[in-house]
Amino acid sequence: MATPQPDRQQRLPELATRRILICRPEPEASRLAEAFRAAGAECRTMPLLVREPLPETPEQRTQLQELDNFSHVIAVSPFAAGLLLDHIDHWWPQIPLGIQWYGVGSGTSSVFAGHGLKARQPRQGWTSEALLELPSLQNLAGDKVLLARGEQGRELIRETLEQRGAKVSVMPLYRRAQPYYPPEQVDEIFGNFRPEVVIALSGETLNNLNDLATGYQLGLHRTLVVVPAERVARKAEEAGFTNLIIPAGLDDQSLITSVASKLAAKS
Repeated sequence: MATPQPDRQQRLPELATRRILICRPEPEASRLAEAFRAAGAECRTMPLLVREPLPETPEQRTQLQELDNFSHVIAVSPFAAGLLLDHIDHWWPQIPLGIQWYGVGSGTSSVFAGHGLKARQPRQGWTSEALLELPSLQNLAGDKVLLARGEQGRELIRETLEQRGAKVSVMPLYRRAQPYYPPEQVDEIFGNFRPEVVIALSGETLNNLNDLATGYQLGLHRTLVVVPAERVARKAEEAGFTNLIIPAGLDDQSLITSVASKLAAKS
C-alpha cells in the first residue's frame, strides 16, 4: 500500500536536474521515482531486490486459523503486512478482536490502517530496535506473538520477545532475491547516467549494489547514498561507502526533503 502523499509535489530547486537512482523493490521504486521527478529530479529505477510471495504451508494455515489465540501481531514491512492481511481475509470474514497490531514503521502501520486496524508503531524511528522499545512489548510472559516477515531476516525481534517471555511464531511470507541485470544495462546506469544520489533502503540492497557495480565502485563509494538506519550506515562504511545520509523518514516526502536538504548543504 502506498504511503499517502500530497496531491502535487512542489518542485525543489535543490533537486533540479539532479540524477537519482532508486534501488527499492517495485512498486515502491516507480512511485518514489515519480515523486522525485515531480520535485524536479532526473530519476532511474533499478530495483536490487525482488520479493516473491511464498505458498501457504500447513503450519501457516494452523496459525491463521488460530489467529484469535495471538495477543500481538507484528509485521516488519508494508509488503509483509499486505500479504498477511490477504491470508487473514481468506480465513476470517471478520478479523478477531483483542489483538494488538504492530508495524515497524508508518508505512506498515498504514497498511493495517487501510484494513481498519489501528497498529502501534515506534514513537520515533522505524527500526526493529525502535519497535522493541514500545511499552506494550516489554512484559510478555506467556503472550503469543505472530511475527510476519520474509523467509530470511533479522532475528532481533523474535529473540528479544522470547527473552521477555513471549511465545513467538514466525510466519515467513516471502523470499527476497537479487535480480539479474545485463552488463550493458549496468554500464548505462553507472557509466552514462552516473547517479549523484542512490536510494538503498536496506542492508541487502546495499550489498547487491556493491556486487552489481564492481567496475564503478571508486565513483559509487563517493556518491551520496541514502540508507535507512545507523546499523546499515555502519555496514556501508565498512564496505567503502563514504557519503551517506539517514533520512528523516522512509515515506516518499521525507526521502525527498532529506535528499534536497543534503544537496543544498553541499552546494
